[in-house]
Amino acid sequence: MTEKAVLAGGCFWGMQDLIRKLPGVISTRVGYTGGDVPNATYRNHGTHAEAIEIVFDPGTISYRRILEFFFQIHDPTTRNRQGNDIGLSYRSAIYYADDEQKRIAEDTIADVEATGLWPGKIVTEVEPVGDFWEAEPEHQDYLERYPNGYTCHYPRPDWVLPRRRAAE
Repeated sequence: MTEKAVLAGGCFWGMQDLIRKLPGVISTRVGYTGGDVPNATYRNHGTHAEAIEIVFDPGTISYRRILEFFFQIHDPTTRNRQGNDIGLSYRSAIYYADDEQKRIAEDTIADVEATGLWPGKIVTEVEPVGDFWEAEPEHQDYLERYPNGYTCHYPRPDWVLPRRRAAE
């Protein structure tokens, strides 16, 4: 059995390149979601965010672990911006599939804020998942084909949530 996660955190090339390598991630595809244009494309995606759809094995990797990594590889404190990419397309957002994903997203954001490790308040939106419009083939697996291509995503060694101790 597999589950899906849909995340937006800036340019989808870098997100896909890093998340696809996590153990338990079965497949990824990039596209547009969270906006107003049907059949969104790169040239016409209206208010959609560039996003990644992740199919994963929850027996190998948890939704929480995917979110922890998501918060490590992009800056969730910059509104509508990642690196040099500015605009609504580059917002930070978690699109939840059910109440459990929503709860985990909200708990993870609260834990990130509580650490004080990130440079400011988390601005990541938490919204129900909607239509996901797959991006054009040239955007899929981009950094696999162009290893030196543009990305503003990288794991920040200091942005790691501490492990919680079990309740005593």
